Formats: sequence, C-alpha cells, structure tokens
Amino acid sequence: MNIVAERTMAPAFPPRHSVAGLGLWRARFELKQYFRSADTVVFTFLFPIVMLGLFSVAFGGDGDMVPAPGLPPVPVSQMYLPAMLAAGLLLSGFQNLAIDIAVERSEDVLRRLGATPLSPLSYFAGKVVQVAVTGVVQAFLIILFASVVLGAPLPTDPAAWGTFAWVFLLGITTSALLGVAISSLPRSARSATAVIIPIVLVVQFVSGVYLFFYMLPDWLQNAASLLPVKWMAQGMRAVFLPEQYAALEQNGEWNLAGVAIALGIWLVVGLVLSRVTFRWIRRDA
Repeated sequence: MNIVAERTMAPAFPPRHSVAGLGLWRARFELKQYFRSADTVVFTFLFPIVMLGLFSVAFGGDGDMVPAPGLPPVPVSQMYLPAMLAAGLLLSGFQNLAIDIAVERSEDVLRRLGATPLSPLSYFAGKVVQVAVTGVVQAFLIILFASVVLGAPLPTDPAAWGTFAWVFLLGITTSALLGVAISSLPRSARSATAVIIPIVLVVQFVSGVYLFFYMLPDWLQNAASLLPVKWMAQGMRAVFLPEQYAALEQNGEWNLAGVAIALGIWLVVGLVLSRVTFRWIRRDA
C-alpha cells in the first residue's frame, strides 16, 4: 500500500457534519496514523529523553550544581527538565505538524480532503487534538524518566502542577497552530525536513533549551523573548525549579502573567496565520 493511499484511508464521515464532530472524527484518525508511524513515534518520544539523559550524565558528574551564590543546589537533571519539556512541546507540535502537513500537501492528500465535507477548522482541530494527546504521553515519559532514572525531585505543591497544566496546554496548542502555519513554507515533501528542522534547532538554542537561559547574553535573551519557546521553558522552570531560581530570569521573577500573555498572543497569531496561509492544494499546482 503506497503512502498516499494509507494516509487517505479513513472511515466514512459521521452523519452530522459539525465542525466539532468532524474535528473529533479527524483526531481519532490522526492518532491511529501517528502511532502506526513507528519512526516518528520513536524519534519524537525518545529525543528529549535521550538529550536529558546525555546532559545529566555529561554535566552532572560533579554532583548538584549551584548556578549562582546563595541559590540552593539542584541536580543537573532538574535544571534541564524544564527545557526538555519545552523542547518536547516544540517537537510534538511545531516540527511534526509542519513536516507532516507539508508532506500531505505535496502528495495531494490535502487536495483529496478538500473535496470532502472536512473544513480547515475541523482539520486543524484534529491535528491539535492529536498533538495534545501525544504531547501528554511524551511529557509524562520525560518526567517519569527524570524522576525515576535520574533522581530529579518533583514538585509537591498542587499549585505547581496547576501551573504546569496551563503552561502545557497553551504551549502545545500554540506549537501546533504555528506548525500548521509554517507548513506552507516547504515547496515539496522532499524539502520539508531540510526547511523545518534547522528552524527548530535555531529556535531551541536561542531560547535556552540546550544552553541555560541565564548564560545567554542580554541581547540574545531579548531576542528570545520574541519567541514562544522561551516562554514555554520559563513557565516550566517556574514549576520544577526552586523559587529562589527566579533570580536567574531576566527580570528576577518567573513572571507567569507574562508567560500567559506571550503564549496567548502567539496562539492567536498561529490561529490567524494557519487560517490565512492554509491551502488544500499546492500553490504551484
């Protein structure tokens, strides 16, 4: 069975063609397709876990770290956990959707869907739900690995987990919508990976995913403040790091209100761009 046939195979449309109903129908189909793609599942789920393990082993040989005088020592795994969670949001939402939709458009899968009752909003909803479900599983595995294998302490305050929930929800939705929007950038399925992955890598480095954010120069921190990943990582740091570590942030505070506002703005931007740039067919078709 070729790729196009496999991607377009789906059950009959539900009898009630509401946007929400078709979105849920599409979400079930997207989840089935996602978990049938073993290479995508393995890479998306394992990459942040492997990176967390590598950083913890490479930089944790001397025991706990103290980034600045007066701060309580924390394990390296705890320091990198928020960044890897933010990276997981970016990989699950932005990277995977951008590449996947670009491939579907290049292979004329979207053109076929455009001839069905499926609206762009229902299509977006299906993609966002798929990303949200897989993102939850991935985040659970990252946290489990950090706690059980690497010994990173987890928050005991329910309020911290409440913060995690809304940062995760805003982050995964924003990443998914921006992934849909940027999927129009690659001109073909062959170029999708070459176009999207370098963008993802640069954004992660600039946003303090692989380098501790407080170590970046001020001008780069200011530039990163324009990107959503910086705010995802900052929100996660507020959850998993001691309160005293807020002193390492730009303004010396977690600024969770700023996190919510920034991610909310990017969510709206992603939604608008997705709707404006999305096409069922290739522009050169």
